[in-house]
Amino acid sequence: MASLMFLWPMYKQFVPYQVREYLENTLQKYLDKFFGNDSNFVYIRFPEYTGEGLSKSRAYDEIRNYLSSISTTRAKRLKAKESKNSKSLVLSLDDNEEVTDVFHGVKVTWSSTVGTKENNNSFSNEGRYLTLSFDNQHREMITKTYLDHVLREGKEIALKNRERKLYTNNSGSDYSSWREGRWSNVPFIHPATFETLGMDLDKKEEIKKDLIKFTKGKDYYRKVAKPWKRGYLLFGPPGTGKSTMISAIANFLEYDVYDLELTTVKDNAELKKLMLDTKGKSIVVIEDIDCSLELTGQRNKKNEEDEDEEDEKKKEAEKLLKKERGEKESKVTLSGLLNAIDGLWSACSDEKIIVFTTNYVDNLDPALIRRGRMDYRIEMSYCRFEAFKLLAKNYLENESHELYGEIGRLLEEVDVSPADVAENLMPKSDEDDVDICLRRLVKSLEEEKKKKVEKEAMRKKKKGE
Repeated sequence: MASLMFLWPMYKQFVPYQVREYLENTLQKYLDKFFGNDSNFVYIRFPEYTGEGLSKSRAYDEIRNYLSSISTTRAKRLKAKESKNSKSLVLSLDDNEEVTDVFHGVKVTWSSTVGTKENNNSFSNEGRYLTLSFDNQHREMITKTYLDHVLREGKEIALKNRERKLYTNNSGSDYSSWREGRWSNVPFIHPATFETLGMDLDKKEEIKKDLIKFTKGKDYYRKVAKPWKRGYLLFGPPGTGKSTMISAIANFLEYDVYDLELTTVKDNAELKKLMLDTKGKSIVVIEDIDCSLELTGQRNKKNEEDEDEEDEKKKEAEKLLKKERGEKESKVTLSGLLNAIDGLWSACSDEKIIVFTTNYVDNLDPALIRRGRMDYRIEMSYCRFEAFKLLAKNYLENESHELYGEIGRLLEEVDVSPADVAENLMPKSDEDDVDICLRRLVKSLEEEKKKKVEKEAMRKKKKGE
């Protein structure tokens, strides 16, 4: 006993925690088996990913949410996660830790584990899982009542504490383990709303009504045998507010946003896995789809005999440069994209909006934007007088001025984006007042009008020659 008392502090001090934990757990298992304590226990395992790792388990997330509420007061080791710009911390059960829970007088134990398997004398990560253990005599109550209670409470906790996220997909070569995942995320805190969006009021109301109808359409979509999703195509010149519209929709519906970058997706199979790993109540966005992987207009290009040789040479030079840099070219095809967003795989999750944006809608393959895939088309046009008045109210807190008449006339004569108008309205110094900002806008519009007249004269001159 004296020797044990002498060696125990040295063991605690010099043996690494992970080794001690493994030895103690192994010893405990052998003792339980020796004394017959383990034979009456039942173990239920809940992996983080299901179906060969194709999608994240909803049950795992709901159980983890439930355990976060009891881990704070009972667990020895917690994992802290920053939330909302570090203003608060979210505490959860740490890896390889356990916590007890009591339900109707029955004690159960939850443990969190990161599994590994040996492969060619090296360890590869197999993913996290939660394990529930309890006495076999309570099997019926645990499986039929307690688990329903846990999942229900976990779902309510998630809805109450939900922090909306902006996701972006990792490169296929970036994640080598389950722990890193397919999507990286940051808190979604974009301030755009429909009230601040520079657009015709009637068009905004029409879009809002369509969105509300979609969110209430679960039973209707099931009735007509369609996946509960809707496609939106945003098209128009640069600077007309396509990205701002996406943020306004996300804030209006309180949805997460998945910004899908196709150029980093390895192949069609990887694209399907990414789509399966998105959750409901979300918006999947592919911006500038006309620039993504030459997906647009592929069918027409195959039959064209007068392809521009210079463009082809540029494309070949770009491919060669990527190879020299060691960049792997994506093998995602138009067919693969269509199947991922509108094929059998699209029915695997509900309440989802797919958004494409483009500056040149005429360049898109008809199959990509047909009805049923892109159900609602929103043209983001140039700034006109009604949109200007809203921007002036937002940027200058002004609703009337003697220059409004001239500005309205110029906006009908020239094509400028809402972004250009907003930039002129924004004060550049403390001395800039409403009058200075509006006169700066007038000057900019007059310059655009002059350029337009000069271009038209040059066009007529060339036509005459």
